[in-house]
Amino acid sequence: VQLQASGGGLVQAGGSLRLSCAASGRTFSTYGWFRQAPGKEREFVVGFRWSGSTTKYADSVKGRFTISRDNARTGVYLQMNSLKPEDTAVYYCAADSRSLILSSMADNNAYAYWGQGTQVTVSS
Repeated sequence: VQLQASGGGLVQAGGSLRLSCAASGRTFSTYGWFRQAPGKEREFVVGFRWSGSTTKYADSVKGRFTISRDNARTGVYLQMNSLKPEDTAVYYCAADSRSLILSSMADNNAYAYWGQGTQVTVSS
């Protein structure tokens, strides 16, 4: 079982990036994106549950980030628009075989599988 995050890079403030999270070895019911900036704790960005196509966004990214699914149920995408320097971080994809409830989507301990992370750098 493997999660592969990709799509990070360097972009100017106001720009866009699209991250991908590809799963192999099994299908998952819930995906999440988290990020960790230097010297800070890992924080929740967005969660997606296949059941009901339920999503949960962190307030800091609402209206700018959009999570979407791969219809083959092999992963998710994260479209990031209007990027800000404070979005700079390593972004991690996480997944779990359970359909997590909304309150659990933001809990990094709720996810059993993690990808390796992809660096996003937003210059001012």
